[in-house]
Formats: sequence, structure tokens, C-alpha cells
Amino acid sequence: MVSHLRQLVAFVLLVAIAMEIAEAQANWPRWRGPQDNGSTESGTYPVKWEKVLWKAPLPGRGCSTPVVWDQRIYLTAPVNGLDAVLAFDWSGKPLWQTTLGPEQGGKHRNGSGSNASPVTDGKGVFVYFKSGSLAALEFDGQVRWQTNLVERFGRDTLFWDHGTSPVLTEKYVVMVRMHHGESWVAAFDKATGEMRWKVARNYETPIEGDHAYTTPLVVQHRGKEALLVWGAQHVTVHDTADGKLLWSCGDFNPEATEYLPAVASPVIAGDVAVVPYGRADRGQARLHGIRLAGRGDVTATHRIWKREEVGTFVPTPATYKGRVYIVSDRGGVECLDAATGKTIWSDAFPKASSSYYSSPLIAGGKLYAAREDGVVFVARVEEKFELLAENTMGERVIASPVPVSNRLLIRGEQHLFCVAAE
Repeated sequence: MVSHLRQLVAFVLLVAIAMEIAEAQANWPRWRGPQDNGSTESGTYPVKWEKVLWKAPLPGRGCSTPVVWDQRIYLTAPVNGLDAVLAFDWSGKPLWQTTLGPEQGGKHRNGSGSNASPVTDGKGVFVYFKSGSLAALEFDGQVRWQTNLVERFGRDTLFWDHGTSPVLTEKYVVMVRMHHGESWVAAFDKATGEMRWKVARNYETPIEGDHAYTTPLVVQHRGKEALLVWGAQHVTVHDTADGKLLWSCGDFNPEATEYLPAVASPVIAGDVAVVPYGRADRGQARLHGIRLAGRGDVTATHRIWKREEVGTFVPTPATYKGRVYIVSDRGGVECLDAATGKTIWSDAFPKASSSYYSSPLIAGGKLYAAREDGVVFVARVEEKFELLAENTMGERVIASPVPVSNRLLIRGEQHLFCVAAE
């Protein structure tokens, strides 16, 4: 009887785990996916596509990556000069669009007022725009609540366009501002929009070193939910309950080099945060491995490796089966061991005058990398680099590819594309 009971419990646990994995594979709730690693091990995705399954026209220029929940697609874009959230069904048919106030356009040729990507908890959609609008929407497009962080806390001093996306903890939607001025991390109630806490995050740096466009990560710290933030030449971890600083790591720019903002976000591999820094597009690449555990100032104790000839400036790395994959701004590809920082192999996509602003995706052992001119490369990467295909979208691509249920979503400058394997 006891044996049968144990078998039943084990079966129930396996079913629960399988359902959880299936749900994660069927949804892409935030910019870098359900595991925040830019990859998925499930599904079959196209290599060379001659035609798209469908493409939906977009009302304005935006750079945000779509998110998917229950075969509904959500993204941000301007509509007639207004910030807006758009929803599409699984066939690309528009479901609704909700406007949230005047748009503030981008400065960079690839920037927009809709750089920040949406995020969903399966109950609503949360969005942020360069104009300062932070909002929660229901799945039918109704506004749950809305506030404006620029009106409340002033304009940012960033040299370029806002890039940080909102992040969801168990209770809150969190936004971060890191610039030359009062920098902060703030949490807002997901149900009401009321601010629950706001903590300062100010560091003295050389010029532009305190500017950051990165998106935080929700991590576990000593068994509790925490928030990892990268910018102003420091990694910090905060308690999500009240924003309290748990630990910090500095010394990312000992030479005090000027004009080094943080653009690419960190990625977690096991118990290591892999932190890209430096201007890799100018031959100033840097990459650090920081052990996650710790308390207080861990600068002298938790940096386990550092690379000064490998890295990325804009594209955020991906992790897949314990390895870290980097696509640099000019198309170099590097596979590293996260624990040691050592290169396993390196290669490159064909050279061109265009750069990479989209972050790489790894799906089913294949790397997808979108170049800004609209060329999407596909390469096999699990054991070595092997270029498989070069697909031309016909328009610029800055957003990151999204894999869900054997379909690949690619947000271009003018259309949302959907491609699938034969």
C-alpha cells in the first residue's frame, strides 16, 4: 500500500512538472523568454523560409519584442502619435489596440518611443514607454491602471533612447532608471499601480558610465525572491519585498574609461551572472562572471572570471544547456563555459556594413540572429558553428525573435511576421 502511494505521488509530481514545462514552452511572457535566457529546448523551428505563414502590418515604428500568452500576441507601437499596446490572435488578425497618451519618439536611427518590451504574468499585460507611461492592461485591452514616471520623477538624462523593460515579481511590476541624476529602483502593485517602495541607486562614474539601458532579472537569493540590476558599473541584488540592497559588485571599469554605458543585459547560467560590458563595437569588449551568492560588497570575492577581448555592446547573450552564446555587434559568435569564462568555440556570420541590435535566440539547438538590415541568420551551434541559412525579411529588424509552439515571430520595422517549419 505504501509503495503504491509513493508511486502515485511520484506520478502526480511528474504530471505537474510536465504541465509546468508545457506551459512555459507554449508561452513567451517576457523579452528573453520564460527562463530569461533567450532560449528554448523544445519545438521545431524553421531554418530556411521561402514564405511567411502570415504578416501583419504595424501602425508605427517600434523596437520592442512581442510577448505571447495562450496564443495571443502583445506588442507596443505608436498609433497616430500615441503610445499603444496591440494584440493579435494566432493567425495574425488584430484583436484590439489601446492608446495611452502622446508618444515621445526616438533619437537613434534604430530607436523609438516603444523600445521597452511588454511583460505578462498570464493575468494582464504590463508596458512602459519612453514618454514615461507605465500601465497595466487586461487581456481584453482595458486599462487596469496607468501612471507616468516622467511626470512623477522627472525626465531621464540618457544620451539615447530608453531601453529598460518592466519586470514582474510575485507581487509587483518593477521599473529601474539609471542615468546621470537621481537613479532608482521602484515597485508598483500589479493590481492597483500604487507605488509600494522606491530605493535610490546612485554611483559616481566617469561620463556616461551611469547611463544604463538594461533590464533587471528576477533571481533567487538564499531561497527568497530577489532582483538583480546591472548598470552604473555595479551589479546589485535587491530584496523584492522592500527594495533593500542585499549585495553589490563593482570594479567593472578600473581604468575609469569614459562613455561606457551598460546596454546589454546580464544572463544567468547556473549560479553565475554573466555580465557584458564595454564598447565591443569599438574593440573595448569586456565580460565578467559573478557568483550570485553573497552578502554586502562582494567585489573582491565573487568575480570568478573576466574576459577583455570577448563581449557584446548591444545584443544580450543567450544561455542554452549550460553554455553562454554571444553574438557581438558586428556578427562575431562565441560559445563559452559559464563557470570558467573560457571559449569553447568561436566563429562569425558573414560580414556586412550593418550591425546587430536584436538579441540572439537559440531554439532546438539552432541560433537565430537578426541583423539590423533585416537578414535573419540561422546556425547550428550545439557542438560547433555551422551556418545553415540566410533569410531576408525585406525590412529592418531590431526586436528579438520569439519561438512559441513551432512558430517563430519576428517583429520588423513595418510588419509582424510569423514563420513555421514545413
